[in-house]
Amino acid sequence: MVKLEQNNYDLEERTAKYGEEALKFIKYLKENTKNKPIIIQFIKSTTSIGANYMEATGAESKKDFKHKI
Repeated sequence: MVKLEQNNYDLEERTAKYGEEALKFIKYLKENTKNKPIIIQFIKSTTSIGANYMEATGAESKKDFKHKI
């Protein structure tokens, strides 16, 4: 696993919060046959950001980290 430099970005927490806020936002949308596919894709893409970041932080090298991120 690659040891990342400590910084003030706290991307793990921020990406998790982003996914949570996106799910809260979805509750306010009226679902219909036209926008349902868009809503589903929005949920998938916004919640996968945190998972992708976590996978990248588990990279075995800096090159692997860059590839995954």
